[in-house]
Amino acid sequence: MINETQFKFFDSHSHLNLSIFDADIIDIVKRMEEKNIGTVCVGVDRWSSKQSLNITKQNKNVFACVGQHPVDSLEDFDYNFYRDITREKKVVAIGECGLDYFRNTTENEKERQKELFVKHIELAIEVDKPLILHIRPTKNSMDAYEDALYILESYKKEHREKLKGCSHCFVGNLDIAKRFIEIDFMLSFNGIVTFARDYDEIIKYVPVDMLLTETDSPFLTPIPHRGKTNEPNYIEYIIKKIAEIRGGNAEKLASETVKNAINLFNL
Repeated sequence: MINETQFKFFDSHSHLNLSIFDADIIDIVKRMEEKNIGTVCVGVDRWSSKQSLNITKQNKNVFACVGQHPVDSLEDFDYNFYRDITREKKVVAIGECGLDYFRNTTENEKERQKELFVKHIELAIEVDKPLILHIRPTKNSMDAYEDALYILESYKKEHREKLKGCSHCFVGNLDIAKRFIEIDFMLSFNGIVTFARDYDEIIKYVPVDMLLTETDSPFLTPIPHRGKTNEPNYIEYIIKKIAEIRGGNAEKLASETVKNAINLFNL
């Protein structure tokens, strides 16, 4: 188990495995080590999941999440591949997986995604790893959240503490937030909170022990670095904004979110 003092900040969701970082990964990770920043590098298919694992082997502050994105990858889900790769010590989560109805809401597409999501849930329960969820509803709707929670709540009744995880890049409403908290799923917020006020009330509501922070780098760069490629080293700006919204101390919040990540991912 990692000591909480090892990290000053923890970025629960990044994509250092993407090619945009190829030229800079050494420098980025060096800066992370200097600032005591940890991150989970998240896969979206077999290739990127293997890349995540490879990066962890070279960098002590990086951990891996393996899985298949609901829409970014249409390859067949290889259950045995993902089960086998979770035997690696630095694989700490399954995902990012879930439901994404933002561009395609046909019934066939919804069913395809639900079947893929269930496979991830069953794998996570089998290997005792948390899920990292990607859920994106239709515009002006909570439909993907509603469908995902219906599935998760059903599994939670049967498997209880074996089913755990976090909702990455949370953009749901307060009712959706409450339902996730009721099934012990943490909520993760990223750079959006530095330039949009849509989620302030939810951020204030979430119990501190259910809160995670993330960059989702290279995407969703926070203020004051808008226009640049995002990276885990920008997590401090997200922490500062969330602390400001909650009316608390940024250093204390950073410590709490590090503790939450250590507990969820069993680091």
